[in-house]
Amino acid sequence: MGVPAFFRWLSRKYPSIVVHCLEEKGKECNGVRVPVDTTKPNPNEVEFDNLYLDMNGIIHPCTHPEDKPAPKNEDEMMVAIFEYIDRLFNIVRPRKVLYMAIDGVAPRAKMNQQRSRRFRASKEGVELVEEKHRIREEIIQRGGYLPPEEIKERFDSNCITPGTEFMDNLAHCLRYYVADRLSNDPGWKNIVVFLSDASVPGEGEHKIMDFIRRQRAQPNHDPNTHHCLCGADADLIMLGLATHEPNFTIIREEFKPNKPRPCALCGQMGHEIKDCQGASRVKQGQHDEFADTGPAAEQEFIFIRLCVLREYLARELTMASLPFPFDFERSIDDWVFMCFFVGNDFLPHLPSLEIREGAIDRLVGIYKDVVHRTGGYLTENGFVNLERVELIMQAVGVAEDNIFRKRKEDDENFKRRMKEKRKRMKAEQQGPAYLTTGQFAPQALGRRDRPEPVQNARHQAYDMRMQSREQHNKDAAQSLKALMRNGGNSSAGPSDIAESRGLKRKAEDSDSEPEPEDNVRLWEEGWKQRYYKTKFDVDVSDEDFRQKVVQSYVEGLCWVLRYYYQGCASWKWYFPFHYAPFASDFTNIKGMFTEFEKGTKPFKPLEQLMGVFPAASGNFLPSSWRNLMTSEDSSIIDFYPDDFAIDLNGKKYAWQGVALLPFVDERRLRAALADVYPDLTPDEVKRNSLGSDLLCLGKSHPLLDFIQELYRTESQEATEIPAELCHGIQGTLNLDDDPILPDKTVKSPIPQLRDISQNSAIGIKFKDPAYADGFVFKAVLLPGAKIPNKVLKPDNWVKGSQEPWRPQLGFNPNRQQAHLDQSGFRILQCHFFSSYSHSLNRNQQGGQYSNAPPPSSYQPGNYHRPRGSSHQSFQRKKRIHNLRSVG
Repeated sequence: MGVPAFFRWLSRKYPSIVVHCLEEKGKECNGVRVPVDTTKPNPNEVEFDNLYLDMNGIIHPCTHPEDKPAPKNEDEMMVAIFEYIDRLFNIVRPRKVLYMAIDGVAPRAKMNQQRSRRFRASKEGVELVEEKHRIREEIIQRGGYLPPEEIKERFDSNCITPGTEFMDNLAHCLRYYVADRLSNDPGWKNIVVFLSDASVPGEGEHKIMDFIRRQRAQPNHDPNTHHCLCGADADLIMLGLATHEPNFTIIREEFKPNKPRPCALCGQMGHEIKDCQGASRVKQGQHDEFADTGPAAEQEFIFIRLCVLREYLARELTMASLPFPFDFERSIDDWVFMCFFVGNDFLPHLPSLEIREGAIDRLVGIYKDVVHRTGGYLTENGFVNLERVELIMQAVGVAEDNIFRKRKEDDENFKRRMKEKRKRMKAEQQGPAYLTTGQFAPQALGRRDRPEPVQNARHQAYDMRMQSREQHNKDAAQSLKALMRNGGNSSAGPSDIAESRGLKRKAEDSDSEPEPEDNVRLWEEGWKQRYYKTKFDVDVSDEDFRQKVVQSYVEGLCWVLRYYYQGCASWKWYFPFHYAPFASDFTNIKGMFTEFEKGTKPFKPLEQLMGVFPAASGNFLPSSWRNLMTSEDSSIIDFYPDDFAIDLNGKKYAWQGVALLPFVDERRLRAALADVYPDLTPDEVKRNSLGSDLLCLGKSHPLLDFIQELYRTESQEATEIPAELCHGIQGTLNLDDDPILPDKTVKSPIPQLRDISQNSAIGIKFKDPAYADGFVFKAVLLPGAKIPNKVLKPDNWVKGSQEPWRPQLGFNPNRQQAHLDQSGFRILQCHFFSSYSHSLNRNQQGGQYSNAPPPSSYQPGNYHRPRGSSHQSFQRKKRIHNLRSVG
């Protein structure tokens, strides 16, 4: 899920990291679609070696899109996923590796967040249905019109979780897709495809990072490999930096906020469901069915260049006169570590650090001030020096009181500005108190008819004064009535004028949403006492409890950094509280953490479903397992509440709040499941087992003969990959139980797609290189790595000196943009004035814009009047008429 608002902050602070993608489109010839030839050079003028797909960022928008109609069934969803991957392959065009990773069973630290999101999604879905039903009844009772309610099966996105039938079907469909592309697409012929489906434990992006980490530790790894990672999570940026690969790029969809959406009740644009009035739709022209639909546009993609981000950070983090040698790579690791304090998927952010308030800039400033006293860097290869971190936290703690007061002041100023804005908009909608008449009456721009001259100026002025006086008298009378109705309360304002007409009285700013009550009041004295009492139900004087919360948070910081740099240190650790401590509470933390428990194992897929699903999604589980969620006799019924509180925790919207769900006790869960394990069918047992990655390649790849020989000899032992045959990639191979083999027909799992009768692909199980326990992956630039050429210019460092920002297309900053020369502009001008004169002829009867002059952008100096213009023709006709009159 990533860090909320992180990418927005990053792209605004470092705008040059973003590059817009150039995408070559397929063509049609005689009704036949001609696909893009991906063997040609990349139009973005950069060549990528490896493309990694965090598949969950593809699966969700393809199965339940927000900006277009949803697929009707699973088959259409699978086809949409195939087309999405094709688009990405066309844009990136990898030359060596395509790695597709689907989220498998996550560590326990992540499962808590998954549980919160799935319970919340289920609750919001039920509340939306109830709200739609309630508003529909109210509108119909008022006599409003609503189209008949469509009865359609709601897609439960909770099925996109390891262990469900949907994910099992997706794995089979992707195997078919890979075999088809390797057999038929020339752009795939030399690449190696890795498919890590939901049966392989680990989050998708961390399975990708583990692959990169283990490959770069091999002697055959090319340190100048150009990586491209696709995903929308903001933490991918930090993961990319953590690899210390000099050529790392992220591709993601371009986020376009505030897209208009139709009302879920009436289907009309311009309002939300809560504001629906049930008004009948007014026909808008001949093609009314397209009136409320904007032009269809494909989602565009952008590149995030981490090499440019490294340039920015090199300037920002470089420090002089340090008591130890400056190491830019170590400072990058410290920057990544400090970003954890503003939020991540595993820990709540500290109360005093909000990314929207410049928390990262504050931390960097403190870091540069304090690092002279730390004697070294905060981290090394994913391990934290807690003694040095304590100095940073104490510096933040000193400023906490001022941070909370400043946050309150900013919030009040924002509310005041919004209130004034609403008043202005309301006044604009009401219009002026009165309108003048006669010569001074307002006229529409461009009208042909002229106002009549004033016949008697004194009478006109007198009428205007009397009209104004009458309006003031009416306002005064209405204000007096409102004052009398309020019992003499003089505080009645202008809003009471409308109330005198029989409307229900409202507050002056009633159009604003009610503010949630904040019992903590961090901006007032005693905030720490109120925080611990409200959030933890303990007194602030309970020092042991506060130290327990801090110790758990410190363990979390160590776990997250280890997870980013070395892999999962513990599958069972998690932060056991809903809220974080204060920075000022981080005292004497040096000895709070020693080491994580060794040898922990991940949950099995169905066990994870029991840990993260609400009872409403129990249909994805075996019936006997489902009963544990709903039966009153269940020993774990308390894990699945029907309703739960959401603490806004100082935020405005429910999605920003904290879902107060009970934490799952692993021992109690396993004890309850022990009784229902015998009820699993063979298919369910298979879905509940952990799987392996799949390596696939085509007939042109040099490794094909080696793999075919393994199948021919039926080798049962793990076999090392010859690195020289596979772009330097190393690992072990094991025979697949149901393999994809050349000349063996691959059955299509989707009825509308054909079987692959002439298959030339091959598939085999793959496992990353193994390392001894305690092995430490070095977070350094590898020997032989070449730093890319500098991109930033001096103007990029001076705020306000830049020209108006323009998006860069592709990786070549000197790309010639398409433009028109003088002849092209002359053709456009002639066409414009020709069409303009025709419109004048059509509007001889007058109209709102019939007398409007040409746009000011078309200057007379740029336009040469053609011979025989309308003005010269008119003058010639006038002279002939005068001569005839004289004659």
